[in-house]
Amino acid sequence: MKQKDEKWALFWCDLLRPVLFDEVEPESIQDFLKEISQKEMVFPGGRTGKPSLSTLRRKLKRYRTGGFDALARKDRHDRGHARAAPAEIIATAIELKCEQPKRSPATINRFLKDLYGVTLSRSTLYRHLKGAGATRLKLGVVKNKVRKRWTRDHTHDLWVGDFEEGPYVVFGREVLPTYLSAFIDCHSRYIVEARYYLRQSLDILIDSLLRALAKHGAPGELYLDNAKVYHAIGLKAACYRLHIRLRHRPAGDPSPGGLIERFFETAQDRFESEVRAQDAISLDDLNRALSAWISVDYHSSIHSETGETPKDRYHTGLSVIRHVEMDQVLAS
Repeated sequence: MKQKDEKWALFWCDLLRPVLFDEVEPESIQDFLKEISQKEMVFPGGRTGKPSLSTLRRKLKRYRTGGFDALARKDRHDRGHARAAPAEIIATAIELKCEQPKRSPATINRFLKDLYGVTLSRSTLYRHLKGAGATRLKLGVVKNKVRKRWTRDHTHDLWVGDFEEGPYVVFGREVLPTYLSAFIDCHSRYIVEARYYLRQSLDILIDSLLRALAKHGAPGELYLDNAKVYHAIGLKAACYRLHIRLRHRPAGDPSPGGLIERFFETAQDRFESEVRAQDAISLDDLNRALSAWISVDYHSSIHSETGETPKDRYHTGLSVIRHVEMDQVLAS
């Protein structure tokens, strides 16, 4: 078996493993396959999509009748050529796309229908456009993601946390940089915890999170950066124990973290700018000043997106407090 074919066979076996090893009751196999068919996944070739229910059934049947080797992909005898449409129709489709790169498959098919009385399936059309270098990406059309502001219906539905560099402080005889660790409530924009530290590490993250949990209880979800520290086993275990859904920013796509970044910018403009304009202070004094600024200024100012103060929105949106047994967290 070729290496490429082996990768595909392993892929299908991993996907169907619970059925293959009788971990799914016979009467539940259909429901299991339907569930798998609704999941987005990355295929061995790099494409992201959902396996169709008919494909899953076919692969399962092949394995049961022919074993592992039966799952190898079979090459088409007409590979590289259109099966359902003449070359002339394919050439016309490519010409239409090159003429106007933003033309959708539906629009191209309307032209083909008028000219030849036939249409092409979306997958067939894309395959030939890609082979001819006539996709939007190849033709220089870039579509940026549409960003929507994150929000939740209630206080503590979701917290977003991160680190940011802070001002320098006097520590003994040294002047050292600080790092601001903060967690913000998505619904209210209320800062459930913010504190400067002399380093950023897992211990610091846990200390900051413990302070937030002790004061406010547990959130429904926790949204963090994709850095290694946020994937620590101890953090994941604590979230499972407290029934908190831990989420991370998509790799290479930091935009969803804009909520906490916005707070950091506000703190830099309205608080840290004044701190930096003075002589360096101690870490304790810096944190006392931060706590006072958040309480008196930030939490009591109208937020431009919500139209309410974080303090008022926090209390009106509060429907339940999930008290935390700190022993559970510390056990992680």
